[in-house]
Amino acid sequence: MVKFTMNGVTVQVEEGSTILEAAQFMGFPIPTLCYKEGLSPYGACRLCVVEIGEGPRAKLVTACTYPVEEGLVVRTASERVVRARKMIIELLLASCPQSKIVQDLAAAHGVQQQRFKQEYEDCIYCGLCTRMCEEQMMAKAIGFRGRGEKRSVGTPFDIKSEDCRLCGACMYVCPACQLRCTFAEPEKAVCGACANLSPPCIEKEQFHDMMCYMSPCVACELETEEEKKHSKAK
Repeated sequence: MVKFTMNGVTVQVEEGSTILEAAQFMGFPIPTLCYKEGLSPYGACRLCVVEIGEGPRAKLVTACTYPVEEGLVVRTASERVVRARKMIIELLLASCPQSKIVQDLAAAHGVQQQRFKQEYEDCIYCGLCTRMCEEQMMAKAIGFRGRGEKRSVGTPFDIKSEDCRLCGACMYVCPACQLRCTFAEPEKAVCGACANLSPPCIEKEQFHDMMCYMSPCVACELETEEEKKHSKAK
């Protein structure tokens, strides 16, 4: 067993476990996109970043790929982590603004704007489709091609694959294919139709090192109840 600290709580998990697995076991929510149970961890979307270490040597790592270590100090929702996740969501919105999964992530994390060049490329290169095809369907009919701006997903040399069984598993796991958010003003990138209430405690100074990780947030639930009472009184 490996003993370490997560969000101020002493945790013991089996050796070889990742930070994400430990967090899920302890009930600390960490958002994911390219991670899916049953597929190998990939760490492509970076959405599951957490902060490890203390002081100036603290750094961000992907929770789905980083193994726990003896004496490790982990923060799953520090100010630095929350800021990084919001920027990652903005980048995802720049590539795939009509993905309902991405829009739901934006709403859940309070992302109300997208400051990057809108590209509408759809594919976010999460690798879910290629891993599903290779690891679960045992076909390896599709894969990544090219590098940098020329990177894409498809069959080698764009030749129809004889290994593809047209099972549709690649589309089933794709964040861009599953559900489309058809909002009225796509140029704004952020739909906002499903936006959550702003947490009343999240910006307070005492949460600098650890933001609220409770789901649902107790403070938010109380505020919602108060709003309901006021609306009934009116």
